[in-house]
Amino acid sequence: MSAEQEVKPKSFAEDLDVTMEGQESSGKVYRLEEVSKHDHEQDMWMAIHNKVYDITKFLDEHPGGVEVLLENGGLDATYAFEDVGHSLDARDLLTQYYIGDVHADDRTEKAATADTDDKGGNSNALMMGLVVALLAAGSFFMFGTRS
Repeated sequence: MSAEQEVKPKSFAEDLDVTMEGQESSGKVYRLEEVSKHDHEQDMWMAIHNKVYDITKFLDEHPGGVEVLLENGGLDATYAFEDVGHSLDARDLLTQYYIGDVHADDRTEKAATADTDDKGGNSNALMMGLVVALLAAGSFFMFGTRS
């Protein structure tokens, strides 16, 4: 198989469609400038994975509290959304607030999430491995063989 014919394997996110790419388009397109005008409790929009959501009615229901939503209202909140590690149920719930897509000129890379570093690696897994190794080493020195 030549390099041109090589098939790139799907990432975990693509396989589970956690980026909401499979969500059917409403046909409406918004510039991020328009999204930024909807940044208060009575009218709250945000962009996540190049989709625009009107989350005004969800503010009081958000399990993490209204404050985090207020901080990200009117913005591209993809990184903040992924940094928390929302469940698939939360992603499904988000679909009911979908109102349109981000304009092509304002779209961001799909890979720009909290789970991957700029080389495509999983920085959270690396950090967790480091913490486990340090705890193991500390335990060995604290509780290791004592004569």
